[in-house]
Amino acid sequence: MRILADALGVSGGQNMPGCRGRHPHLRSFDEGCDRQMKTLLLGASNSWFSISLSALSIPTDAAGLAKVVEQNWTALGKAKSLEGLEAIVGAMQSVGQLQDLIGYELPKIWEAMGTLSRIAQKRAQGENEADNPRDLKTPEWEIFATTTAFTGPDPDWQLRPIPPPADFTDIFERVILAERLREVRGLIGFTRIQSPGDFTDSGEVPPEFRAPLSRQHSTWIPAMEVRGEGIFLHFKETTLQAWEQRDVIQQRHIQVKEAHKNWLNQRNPDLVDVIPCPDMRYLLLHSFAHALMRQFALECGYNAASLQERIYAHMATPERPAQGGVLIYTTAPDSEGTLGGLVSLGAERLNYHIHQALEALQICASDPLCADHSPVDDRVSLHWAACHACLFSPETSCERGNKFLDRALLIPTLSQEDACLFTAAIS
Repeated sequence: MRILADALGVSGGQNMPGCRGRHPHLRSFDEGCDRQMKTLLLGASNSWFSISLSALSIPTDAAGLAKVVEQNWTALGKAKSLEGLEAIVGAMQSVGQLQDLIGYELPKIWEAMGTLSRIAQKRAQGENEADNPRDLKTPEWEIFATTTAFTGPDPDWQLRPIPPPADFTDIFERVILAERLREVRGLIGFTRIQSPGDFTDSGEVPPEFRAPLSRQHSTWIPAMEVRGEGIFLHFKETTLQAWEQRDVIQQRHIQVKEAHKNWLNQRNPDLVDVIPCPDMRYLLLHSFAHALMRQFALECGYNAASLQERIYAHMATPERPAQGGVLIYTTAPDSEGTLGGLVSLGAERLNYHIHQALEALQICASDPLCADHSPVDDRVSLHWAACHACLFSPETSCERGNKFLDRALLIPTLSQEDACLFTAAIS
């Protein structure tokens, strides 16, 4: 029998055995692991963190045609040439079938059939991009930021733009009501101890921190599709840039980076140079999304755990355009999706709800402790003026585990009055 102190600190590094590379869930061992075992306090919440990739299904004209072709593949797949396709389509449409292909040109249909065939071949050969997920949010941002309206043939993607709220026209560029949307979620692995919420996006989790789901390289992953609705708010880029150039915001960003570095050193020093620190734009949009979700939950008919956020926050780079927007949405696994309660708030009283959300943040029930909180001092958290009484959301709602939140960036607080974006709008 040994005392527990022998397994901790410097003594632990001398007494603990080397790692055997064991994966209990796979009943296998990794050969050649040279890591040293170390003692960690294990809790119920850090033994399993699922790594899920989530993407909104964005249809295009080509995608709509591909969907129709796939639905009618039993008949269309018999065609071996464009002339054969013309004969099949003509014969079947003459007896009232394949009516959903009316209006599509035959060369386009033939091209869509070729694309589907190549996709099927790649799937059969095991070619996929699961190990190198792409940036999934940029295509979503592009359609939200540029669309004027989308009411195409796909019933799972219906967008309707409305004017920005009357009192916030200097802050918001546009508002999009997503009356219908479809989200696909796939499980690609899991982590232990280190939460995927510590990264900006689940796809950024390095392979060495991701436990596989199967012994062999799999050609598929467990996935599900859900349908729902949402509200997208596009912030004006000039407004965000002017706010980011304030001296107080730049000073706060220095503190954010310092707190992030201290937090990683406290938990896992190996990740200090791996996990990037988000910029102040992300903190602003993330805090606003939480404030609006809490307000919506009071009146939209869905509970707080049903609402979710998607944050589009990036400064302009040569590889990626600037992004500044939030999507508040809710989904359900039912084939009919949700009932429209969230969209109705944006269509009728969005101006009122933003005012109410900001007003609720001015005084927190935990003030002055909440307003004075700084992670630079405690080293165990990554939020500033935020707590369960004002900004925290349920675990299912937040994409970053209630980190990087600060209501002082939205409205004046007891401790900070000159860092907020919405001063003029709420005065």
